[in-house]
Amino acid sequence: MALTGQSIAFFVFALMAITGGVLMLNLNKVIHMVLSIGLSFMGVAGLFVILQAEYLAFVQVLIYAGAITIMMALGTMMTQHKEKDTKPRSLTHTILALLSAIGVGGFFLYGIYKTAWPTAPADLGENNVKVIGETLFTKYVIPFEVASVLLLVALVGAIVIAKREGDK
Repeated sequence: MALTGQSIAFFVFALMAITGGVLMLNLNKVIHMVLSIGLSFMGVAGLFVILQAEYLAFVQVLIYAGAITIMMALGTMMTQHKEKDTKPRSLTHTILALLSAIGVGGFFLYGIYKTAWPTAPADLGENNVKVIGETLFTKYVIPFEVASVLLLVALVGAIVIAKREGDK
């Protein structure tokens, strides 16, 4: 495997995505968790750029890393959190978790290196944004509209639940 700029960028963005996910699971403060999942979203966006899916990278940054992370941060800051004492993890638990992670990572690396990957580049089309738009609004227009109605119903339901809790 040759060490090129693209492979270095892949490993940097993959490390960002993985580090953000691991930190999100292991940090104690909710706001730190929100920021670490934002790091993970940015790593995924970088991977989309490497895959020449610029539209998906833009959507990833705009919606997930931007809107979702900011919404979670504001929601966290505007709610009350009661601190509770947590027991520190035992050394045995930490060692078993580390060994499991190394084992799973080794299994995946073995599979990656033993797989015969195709060397010919995929034909992604000249203008992938145009192809995504045409496909979304011709072939998948009904599921797209159903998803938008579902999101609207969820938003109205969240407002109703929040208003009921505020009245108590």
